[in-house]
Amino acid sequence: MRYKTLGKSGLDVSAIGLGTWAIGGMFWGKSNDKESTEAIEAAIGAGINLIDTAPAYGDGHSEIVVGKAIKGKRDKVIIATKCGIDTRKGFAFNLKPERVREEAEASLKRLGIDCIDIYQCHWPDPKTPIEETLEVLMKLKAEGKIRHIGVSNFEVPLLQVAVKAAPIVSLQPHYSLLERSIEKEIIPFCREHNIGILTYGSLASGILTGKYDKQPKFSAGDARNFFYPFYKEPLWSKAQSLISELKKITESRGKPVSHVALNWLTQKAEVTSALVGAKNKVQAINNAESCDWELSEAELKSIEEAYSRIFAEI
Repeated sequence: MRYKTLGKSGLDVSAIGLGTWAIGGMFWGKSNDKESTEAIEAAIGAGINLIDTAPAYGDGHSEIVVGKAIKGKRDKVIIATKCGIDTRKGFAFNLKPERVREEAEASLKRLGIDCIDIYQCHWPDPKTPIEETLEVLMKLKAEGKIRHIGVSNFEVPLLQVAVKAAPIVSLQPHYSLLERSIEKEIIPFCREHNIGILTYGSLASGILTGKYDKQPKFSAGDARNFFYPFYKEPLWSKAQSLISELKKITESRGKPVSHVALNWLTQKAEVTSALVGAKNKVQAINNAESCDWELSEAELKSIEEAYSRIFAEI
């Protein structure tokens, strides 16, 4: 496993992190708590030390499963969770100070820990000035309930305000070989301000595993129907064309497509950790093993050339 320092936090995190949205049992089909626990334990055993969760992942269920799995292993993991989505009111964005404090206390209890290593604003709340939110987060930090402050899904204008109000150590954006919109403005901003990037959607909701030969059909409430556009045209065909190019590397390397996609991410200097979900221990170990090797400069160049050619019209 490779490790990188997360922004100005001083934390050394694994280049592959464990994302736990799917094990919450919401928007990703059924989950099995026993298998989820085994996946977390296997990830830790394989060198993954960053576990990312959120109260919104199954209305707290993901945090509960994570908390049970890390019991007795607290010294081996860096726990990142979030605030700002009020599941009592559907999925309403709420970063009001009183709600943030409520969420922090509830997350600590579900996780069974005394301090959250990285506490992130899950989504911007247009009704609450970010300075007010960050003020309460700084208080929670002073109280020893959180160690570092991060944000997720923030654009540059809001980041500019945030970095003036608090020491932001991380940004969690959607980023993968198929979703690259952060490259123009957000990555340069993070580089300038020493903000670590924790990517979600690192395998484009699973399509970059290369396991789908035909367009799959998911249940109506599945996140892949509404949050990720890669399973519908025109992106479906373009994604398959890019995967065909990636398979040329896998054939010569003897590695899975997912490893190529993850190495493309983790070899970027600005990306501290690529968060990847795993519902069982086999998936968790496979994700971790992507850091056992690296793409060559020639292979990285071939990927960029293929991407530019295939996505020229997007």
